[in-house]
Amino acid sequence: MTFPELLRTLRMDAGMSLAGLAQHVHYDRTSLHHFETGRRPAPLEVAEAADEALQADGRLVAQWQAEDLERREAAAAHRTRAAALAMSRDLTALADLDIAELQEGVAVTAVDYLASPPGPMMDRAHTLRGEAFERIRSGHHRAQDRSDLYVAAGRLSGVLSYALLDMGDADEALEHATAAGRCAEFAGDAELAAWVAGTKSLIARFQGDYGRALEYVRDGYQWVGHGQGTGEARLRCGEAQCLANLGNSRAANAALDGAEKARERIRRPDTLEGLFGFSRAKQSYYAGSSLIWLQGGHDAERAQRQALEAIDLWQAGPVEERSLDDERLAHIYLATARVQLDDVEGAADALSAVLSLPVEDQISWIVKRMDRVAGMLSAPRYAGNQTAAETVEAINALAA
Repeated sequence: MTFPELLRTLRMDAGMSLAGLAQHVHYDRTSLHHFETGRRPAPLEVAEAADEALQADGRLVAQWQAEDLERREAAAAHRTRAAALAMSRDLTALADLDIAELQEGVAVTAVDYLASPPGPMMDRAHTLRGEAFERIRSGHHRAQDRSDLYVAAGRLSGVLSYALLDMGDADEALEHATAAGRCAEFAGDAELAAWVAGTKSLIARFQGDYGRALEYVRDGYQWVGHGQGTGEARLRCGEAQCLANLGNSRAANAALDGAEKARERIRRPDTLEGLFGFSRAKQSYYAGSSLIWLQGGHDAERAQRQALEAIDLWQAGPVEERSLDDERLAHIYLATARVQLDDVEGAADALSAVLSLPVEDQISWIVKRMDRVAGMLSAPRYAGNQTAAETVEAINALAA
């Protein structure tokens, strides 16, 4: 219950009118009405006076303090986002970045991102990039470090891009990705350029623009080859997601097969792991998340196998490769495939781990994908199915 709701409830329970309470809090009746309806935030002095007048035993003050903390945290996050976005625009616009030195902390941030909420990662990446940006502006660097710091600034921009996308803001995410692409261009780093192309495609897919997403992927192929890293495998999986969403089952499966062959050709590992790597588990996850957009049947069977494989690999693999958000999404994709295969009980079982998550772990992708499962389980064919009804109710409660 919010502070306005609690204030009104306690007043009504006490049988006190607005005018009566207004006398106790030393504000007029209209102001008090605004506090109760949430039109205006109440000052702390109002919460304290009302708490005493209504004999709330500190409940009103505690609720006011909790909501005030939330408001201050939201304001701080907004300031960080605004400052980070301004810096990305500056990085994009600079014609010639004077890079100072390779930033410490980039590799750690890339790994930590896989198991951390996007908000704190946004703060850390913005702080690290601020140090790089200051050196860029001042020109204090050794010539041999120039390319390295281009890459560091680009990777930190990439972390910001992912964080903003996970927070649901695709437009800001694209600006950070564009900054990362410019840095890759200035550094002459093909590996980072391929990663940026894949990330831009991911952003376009988030927005539902699969034609543009496919263009980003195909443009990225110019940066891959020679067995360097997982860039080609990631791009081909992104292509499969686009093609599946466009309804082309044969081409989507062929792209996934191409990703398998690309992984077999890898001779040198990725320069950086974590967010900038593309593990075997991640590849299986991409396959599962692609094929659920088709018409079921063999596609759903393969999606189920691949999602299960991704979950098993993450749970059994190294901690630094375990992407918790993607692992949770893999459960949703597994559930989606099982609904397509008419396995409602199996779908509910797959979702159980996600439905118990706290609010702060509900990234935008989870909300979007769970909503689709709820829609599928609400179809007339499942009318009267108690498991389907209970699962839909649980998803709706989580979204609320």
